[in-house]
Amino acid sequence: MTNQVFSHGYGLLIGVGTSAYPPWSLPVTVKDVRALQAILVDPDLCAYPTTHIRLLSDSGATRDAIIDGLKWLKAQAVVDPEATIIIYYSGHGWIDQTTGEYYLLPHDVKPFNIPASALAATTFIALLREIKVRRLLVFVDSCHAEGMATAKGSSSAGLPPGFVRTALPKHLIDELKQGEGRAVFTSSRGNQLSWVRPDGTMSIYTYHLIEALQGAGNHPGDTAVRLSNLMNYLSQTVPSTARKLCQAEQTPFFDTATEDFPVAMLRGGKGLPSEGWRAIRSEVSERIRQIVISIDQRSGGVYFENQGPVRIRGDVVGGQQSKGRN
Repeated sequence: MTNQVFSHGYGLLIGVGTSAYPPWSLPVTVKDVRALQAILVDPDLCAYPTTHIRLLSDSGATRDAIIDGLKWLKAQAVVDPEATIIIYYSGHGWIDQTTGEYYLLPHDVKPFNIPASALAATTFIALLREIKVRRLLVFVDSCHAEGMATAKGSSSAGLPPGFVRTALPKHLIDELKQGEGRAVFTSSRGNQLSWVRPDGTMSIYTYHLIEALQGAGNHPGDTAVRLSNLMNYLSQTVPSTARKLCQAEQTPFFDTATEDFPVAMLRGGKGLPSEGWRAIRSEVSERIRQIVISIDQRSGGVYFENQGPVRIRGDVVGGQQSKGRN
């Protein structure tokens, strides 16, 4: 069977990574988005066209670049009415207790002027509403702990006065999902932290998302990965893995105002074998392991700045690292 192409799929992947203010850097977020991109553009997996994915990380993940990326998606939706759009943000998410404003922190954030230099959630939401598309999925993987000591200490450690780290608040999720065909996924709830695997490969949430995009939540015979497959799998695995590897509570949150829609091809449209997920689980683990190696070596198989995506072969494995993200 010839692989199918998820020709109407588009994605903006944001992993802030290094910050212009070094104490706020989160290198693992770059691993998250590069691994996610590798899965999305693999013709044997999600089968997104490589030119339909835009990745922003490190010095490229500025406030202006994020805004430009959202405007790019708006333009894609205009020319492709059948577009399915994924927006993935992995980085700090903080709330100003004085004003109640929530901020996503880009690379070029200024620590003494967050309101003027960060991306306010209100601005983010306004830009999303300009994207007129029937199928839009937003992931926000924020509120990360920088280490065990930080995670166990004050929730405002290392933050400017008046700011606290928190997952995207429910009232903002409600605003994000307004409109036809919208779904919002967050990696944690309230003041929970979003944890990194103890091996440092990527966040727990992203790891399981990548598994789900390869069929972990599907049934034999399925040829596409749908919203419900992602929700069911992430809701089961993220909390259990966080407890097992980090002795912490992390509960993903999902809110939708849409029907259950496909977000990617499943194994290039071939779907799961009759034996189901168990038959390919080790293959998936090896593929993820190879992706991680490739990212660490900064060569082959993944997208890097000023370089196009290059296909990799291989699949994922467990790991351990006692760091959370914040």
